[in-house]
Amino acid sequence: MKQIVIIGAGRIGGALAAASPLLCTLVTRDHGWEAMLEPAGDPLLVCVRNDDLEAVVARVPAMRRADLVFVQNGMLDGWLAAHDLADSTRGLLYFAVSRRGGPIEPGAISPFTGPHATALADWLISLDVAAEPVDRMHFAASMLEKLIWNAGFGLLCERHGVTAGEVLGHHAEDLERVVAELNAVGRAALGVHLEDAALLARLRAFTARIPETRAGLKEWSWRGGWFVAAAREYGLAMPAHARLLAGLTRPPTG
Repeated sequence: MKQIVIIGAGRIGGALAAASPLLCTLVTRDHGWEAMLEPAGDPLLVCVRNDDLEAVVARVPAMRRADLVFVQNGMLDGWLAAHDLADSTRGLLYFAVSRRGGPIEPGAISPFTGPHATALADWLISLDVAAEPVDRMHFAASMLEKLIWNAGFGLLCERHGVTAGEVLGHHAEDLERVVAELNAVGRAALGVHLEDAALLARLRAFTARIPETRAGLKEWSWRGGWFVAAAREYGLAMPAHARLLAGLTRPPTG
């Protein structure tokens, strides 16, 4: 990989561009799109909100779409399939950037799968960010686990007005029930089998490293809303999730 194009100048995209030892083009809403006219081969790393994906892909020439790399949280499978992008490179970013212009704060290993997986993992490692290429099944399991964390802790933090660490200390029973319900839906919809007790232990261990984080219900249709729709499709009940959702002062949107 000789260079990288990063689409999106938010906290993540900006931090990666600033740290990159490679030639890097940072594409914003108004600038940098001419980089898409370069010959195919080097990755185009998409660091935008899920709701902005449609507009971004529409501006990428057909000859470069195979180079797109998607690192968004949430359930992208259906959207990617509908746009003939199911074989694209995917990644899960396990690091934080606490503010725009701030440094990268390394966390767990970031997995990547697809055509540019090895190149992206090597590039992140050069930034002192742990990363690795994995196969599709490994990635699907990691994606579901992270999605369960986002949807489960997002709901519990929002419902009780607490941090993720306080969920562990004061709402352990609700957490166990919600995680088991979300996992059952993921198992039915994706064919990914995560053992309940081991999954809960991993989620608790991860949360213990970031106890002050307050998760929320942003991008509902891509996260918690996907579980609700999939549960309905597969005829699965989520009583704990439904009870907590009904107790919100305002319903989630987006």
